[in-house]
Amino acid sequence: MSMIYYVIAFAAGLGITLQTTLNSQLARGLGGDAVTAALFSFAAGAFSLAVYSLLRGGLFTSLAAIPSQPLWSLAGGLIGACALFSYVVLAPKIGFSALLGLAIVGQLLSSQVIDHFGLLGAIRRPVSVLKLGGMLVMLAGLAIMLFGDRLSERFLH
Repeated sequence: MSMIYYVIAFAAGLGITLQTTLNSQLARGLGGDAVTAALFSFAAGAFSLAVYSLLRGGLFTSLAAIPSQPLWSLAGGLIGACALFSYVVLAPKIGFSALLGLAIVGQLLSSQVIDHFGLLGAIRRPVSVLKLGGMLVMLAGLAIMLFGDRLSERFLH
């Protein structure tokens, strides 16, 4: 598999952190209105994708096919909007590291289930014991990240 795909995935992760930070700043600038901040963020993204779709061609052919798609396949937009909204609300309450650490673990757990069973049309990629071990190491790392300071204060002081 091409290494560029891994680099792009890593960059996307960096972008999610930056997006979360920028959206939180936007919400603060809007008097704490997380809903409007999420709305404007999604609107800017939708506009950008619309321009790109128009420039590359095929937008109207794709739009014509939307009514024939199962309704559940459009849920990704709703889920994305809810995720973005929760990021804007939760970032100032629990911090960016905790928020994104927990979000990443949630993504890893759900992706392992989707891959293992080939859900929602995904290619079936069985989860091995080694992959589960890696997941446990990541969970341990998240626990240390979230609770390490409190534990070290309790036991070392």
